[in-house]
Amino acid sequence: MAEILTKPKETGNATLEKAYLNFFTGGAVELVPFALEAAKQYAEIRSREQVRPADAVQLACAAAAGTDLFVTNDNRLSRIVVPAVKFITGIDRIPC
Repeated sequence: MAEILTKPKETGNATLEKAYLNFFTGGAVELVPFALEAAKQYAEIRSREQVRPADAVQLACAAAAGTDLFVTNDNRLSRIVVPAVKFITGIDRIPC
């Protein structure tokens, strides 16, 4: 959520911010807390991959939750192997 809300906050786009909040709190998406298991996954990812901390947090939370599919707008992340995440893919590869 923090990464997603950053751009609307920077640009002062309250409408987009509200749309994001509605989407992520509407029940279609499960928000995963950054707790102990995610912290352990984070340390593993950051120790072996050259990724930004924010990306590692997101991947770690996905791993801790046992996510099957992680969709990202950063195609570089699709080259990373996170054992607990079955598939990491770019949003451009998801059919509309």
